Amino acid sequence: MCLTQLSEAFIRSAAYERRFLAKNSWDFAMVVWIPLATVLLIWWIFSQTQITNLPIGVIDQDNSPIANTAVRYLEASPDITVRQLYRSPAAAEAAILQRDIYAVVIIPEDFSRNILSNKPAPLILQVNAQYGTHSGIIQKSVQSVAATLSAGVEIQRLVKQGMAPSQAAIAYSPISIQRISLFNVATDYQQFLASTVIPALLHILAMVIGATTIGRELRDKRIGHWYAFIDTGRPNLTALIDSEALSTLDNKQTRIDDLETSESLKKNQQVSIAVLIFGLLGKYFWPMLAYSIWSALALWLATPQQTVALASMVVTYIGLILLMMLSFWLGAIFTLNSFSLRMGLSATGFISAPSYAFAGVTFPYIAISDSAQHWSNILPLTHYLKLHIAQLQMHAPVAISLPIIYGLTLATLIAMGLTALLSKRALARPERWGAR
Repeated sequence: MCLTQLSEAFIRSAAYERRFLAKNSWDFAMVVWIPLATVLLIWWIFSQTQITNLPIGVIDQDNSPIANTAVRYLEASPDITVRQLYRSPAAAEAAILQRDIYAVVIIPEDFSRNILSNKPAPLILQVNAQYGTHSGIIQKSVQSVAATLSAGVEIQRLVKQGMAPSQAAIAYSPISIQRISLFNVATDYQQFLASTVIPALLHILAMVIGATTIGRELRDKRIGHWYAFIDTGRPNLTALIDSEALSTLDNKQTRIDDLETSESLKKNQQVSIAVLIFGLLGKYFWPMLAYSIWSALALWLATPQQTVALASMVVTYIGLILLMMLSFWLGAIFTLNSFSLRMGLSATGFISAPSYAFAGVTFPYIAISDSAQHWSNILPLTHYLKLHIAQLQMHAPVAISLPIIYGLTLATLIAMGLTALLSKRALARPERWGAR
């Protein structure tokens, strides 16, 4: 088959899809407005790059100068803020339940007396551990305040015994930690979460589009007409309106065309795989074009405050485009395999929605079970996020991520070929068309 015929199949299919998108606002929104809103909304949510001023409460049962100093230290911590001093545990508990505060620090009534008597004087922290991130930050901040306050008390005691302040500081803490953060030094949540959440959400939306783009042709019994149009240019399906309006038409000639198309497509040999591949590329051309733009926008937002090598940006962008293309084909495969748009959408949701949880970004990959690791390795998002983190956050050499690019490329080509084969099978079985 000559290249001209294949290019005509691509152009006809792209024109067919363009007219459909122009007449169906919901499908157009899935391609343009919803992913754009998703990218911007996620970036706006994480516009405050660091978590600060988490509200806590304090119950001061001691009311001593040392207790007042502890409250001032808590207020001075950048990660937390003392929202209110409570008089009773019941009032603090009610505030936690209403999410006015996330923790309460209780200063016992014998706090200062125990310190002066060289007895243990703990600060009691009650934290709402249901919120893991909030809880971890609050515990770290209160622990830092307690350590600072404890060091001041002990150093002051040693100085009173005649030791020099510098020697007292060393005597109190002879071993210290020199902590060096290798990546994400500023604990930027835009870099840590937003830049990886956006590709995950685009992956979900792309799989949904992949399922609906070919699934609606099966549902509306139009897949035979679509293939006849991209192969021969007849019938002129680009002039047809959406399926709801089409269902109101009572055109005898249209029903005759349906029957003739179905009968002719029962013969597998009349369906060309090459035409199908180019037709599918044309059908998904507009979603691919749109999602390539949203991918570029996502990467541009992910690297505004850091210097990233051009080669790393290019490799990451190629990887994200391959992920989007693979998502389209996987959505189509699930729908074509089941002959049902509903089943295809269910499968895409089952696979894509929880994929971020298996990727090892928020929960350590090595901490999940072996079976979960096997499932994680099957998911394409896991491999893309490894590339994304390595190139944009860890500034690793490009050569480290090239195997992922090769793997995504191979997976995309295989998925595209499988989509074409399943489309050929669907064309040969018109009695299965129309399933919801």
